[in-house]
Amino acid sequence: QTLLEHKMVECFTQIAEDPDCRVVVVSGAGDVFTAGIDLMDMASEVLHPEGDDMARTSWNMRRIIAKYQETFSVIERCPKPVVVAVQGACIGGGVDLITACDIRLCTQDAWFQVKEVDIGLAADVGTLQRLPKVIGSRSLVNELALTARKMYADEAKESGLVSRVFPDKVAMLAGALEMAGEIAGRSPVAVQGTKVNLIYSRDHSVAEGLNYMATWNMSMLQTEDVMKSAAASMEKKSPKTITFSKL
Repeated sequence: QTLLEHKMVECFTQIAEDPDCRVVVVSGAGDVFTAGIDLMDMASEVLHPEGDDMARTSWNMRRIIAKYQETFSVIERCPKPVVVAVQGACIGGGVDLITACDIRLCTQDAWFQVKEVDIGLAADVGTLQRLPKVIGSRSLVNELALTARKMYADEAKESGLVSRVFPDKVAMLAGALEMAGEIAGRSPVAVQGTKVNLIYSRDHSVAEGLNYMATWNMSMLQTEDVMKSAAASMEKKSPKTITFSKL
């Protein structure tokens, strides 16, 4: 397991359990968000899995792939909303990462690429599963995944991959932090319940989603946050003026 995998899983596991954290902003250092897979790192582990025969080698390969998948699935499972801010290139694993996030923003110079077919493999850690549920056009998803062509910011916005495009990184980070502040100012019971149910409903029928929601809210509606929020609304106050208990 690489350092990145370990740190991502460790980080988001801690965030999920930290009552002081209500929302997460993920951004990249430097001029690009992600540069793609480290081929030397992949060659050392993925291309030479251990095993005394084909069955055991295959089981070990499956474990390796599952570890890589967990690097991004842990983001989706985290009940705290995750806002991701993308600048420059977002290649390969970067697409896996952002599709596991809840809100995606980018700069005007950003571009996205499902690169895996160019290095002889099918993307196996989340893009092929999540991207079709993020972008409405199955044809476009197929095109991106099968040709590895670049998608630029305007097309990403038009297709629904990102919700906002900013002129530069400074403006984007300011916008991301402002958005995070808006989310953090709401009831954590309401915010985290909304994320959990949005993801559940995405993967289930409407009837199943409604049933899950009813079961969820039969207890969550008994929070004091409902009365606090209702009182603030009647007094025409912002939810951010309310002091909500930690969750």
